[in-house]
Amino acid sequence: MAATGLRRYLPFVVFLAGLIVLGGAIMLRLSGVSTPPEQSPIGGPFTLTDYNGHSFTEKDLVGGPTLIFFGFTHCPDICPSTLFDASEVLRVAGDNADKVKMLFVSVDPERDTAEVMKEYLGSFDERIKGLIGTPEQIETITKAYRAYYRKVPTGENPEDYTMDHTAIIYMLDKRGRFVNAFNLKRPPEEAARELLRYL
Repeated sequence: MAATGLRRYLPFVVFLAGLIVLGGAIMLRLSGVSTPPEQSPIGGPFTLTDYNGHSFTEKDLVGGPTLIFFGFTHCPDICPSTLFDASEVLRVAGDNADKVKMLFVSVDPERDTAEVMKEYLGSFDERIKGLIGTPEQIETITKAYRAYYRKVPTGENPEDYTMDHTAIIYMLDKRGRFVNAFNLKRPPEEAARELLRYL
């Protein structure tokens, strides 16, 4: 019974841990402690692959605002609800959302192949791009963005597991620089207005 109670609150704990890590980075960015203001403590070089087999790097973040969310396709609740909310914001933004990049970065390289990712994202707005990578590539980008993820066994079978992960949206400006955590838990019209200010 205790284990069931803990699992019930696990998503909240993961979300809270992500906010603490990201909040510390934001405070560092706003203080005068960090290096030159042009450099953000969040972000950096990475190389991933989209579900069509095309390479995607930090250079592809330039040109329009970007939202980045780390998750996995077997996620039971947080990921689908977040992607649904993001889809609503993109829908409300209309054609202007074509200039926005919404990235869903998998932290589950064992199961999230290109085919799995493409099928999964077919349930959401077509402008959401799924990115996958090797374990080493995923480690590189999560370290760059101070994102947390961890494999958690759920049974005796090695294939039975879930992933704890940071459950926040990273907002980047059109130069690919981190701005802040983006709040999707509000009316989509309000979120769309904020997003489009960065075009």
